[in-house]
Amino acid sequence: MTELGLFLAKKTVNKAEVSRRTGISTSRLSELSLKESAHLRAKELYLIALAIDVEPCELLTEVFKDIKLEGV
Repeated sequence: MTELGLFLAKKTVNKAEVSRRTGISTSRLSELSLKESAHLRAKELYLIALAIDVEPCELLTEVFKDIKLEGV
């Protein structure tokens, strides 16, 4: 499961409702939740955050928490 998938599971998010509110298909949401190789687009992250009523920055920070600057 991806960091997005873990975040959505922790928040007990209904993916069908997120799909309806964002226009992102349920299959795409499943792909983003399960496949590490799926690339989350900024627009998708923003729409998902709005749909689940969290600050986009909170979702961004959680999903990409393992990314660090090189040499720091």
